Amino acid sequence: MKGIRRVAWMLLVLLVASLNFAPALAEAPEDVLGELKGTYEELFTVLNAPSYDGVWLENCAKYVGAENAQATADMLRGMVVGELTGQAAIDAYTLKPEDAKYNCFFLQGVSRLTFDGKQINGVGADGAELFAHTYTFVSADNELGFSVYKSDDADSGEFSYFAFAPDTPETTFHIEFRYGSDPDALVQKAAGAYAYWMAAGIPVERDDSMAASAIALFCEENLKESDEAA
Repeated sequence: MKGIRRVAWMLLVLLVASLNFAPALAEAPEDVLGELKGTYEELFTVLNAPSYDGVWLENCAKYVGAENAQATADMLRGMVVGELTGQAAIDAYTLKPEDAKYNCFFLQGVSRLTFDGKQINGVGADGAELFAHTYTFVSADNELGFSVYKSDDADSGEFSYFAFAPDTPETTFHIEFRYGSDPDALVQKAAGAYAYWMAAGIPVERDDSMAASAIALFCEENLKESDEAA
């Protein structure tokens, strides 16, 4: 169990800073939105499905051994399904840092997002459209290095801004982003109205190899350092 405790502490440190899902990429290009096409659903709703249990165990075992694989997989999967965000998360995790976890789901009732050029639209679980706007690039000069886009429509509410990491399905098998009404808060790591929230998506049209590759990458980036330090 000593190895598991080491992994738990390392994961906590990484999550407080930011999701350690992929290697550091180049600065987000201005056309990152243009590189995203098609419809996306929540990444970890897909990856945490029982059908991928074996993929999680196989990849965790590479770094912590078969005897610790289940506990480590449970830990990794649990670290990205938090329910708290913003000040509620800050208050709770300041009081109990060991409980810190990210919410990597879509917020504001969004079930799926579709990207088509400069347009983004979102629908709820019932398929009803929640928003549809075109967006214009604003800046990538922020502490996260995310590309920030602003809606071309006035009064877009919590869909006024989108901030994208430079991840694409072709490079890291997923995307990471935030959306909201406060562009400054969107690019803060673990502070502000969107603290401890980092939406992660995966294309609806995909094969199992993309999901398996996403799991493998997530395990590698969070467990490789622990394995090397053991």
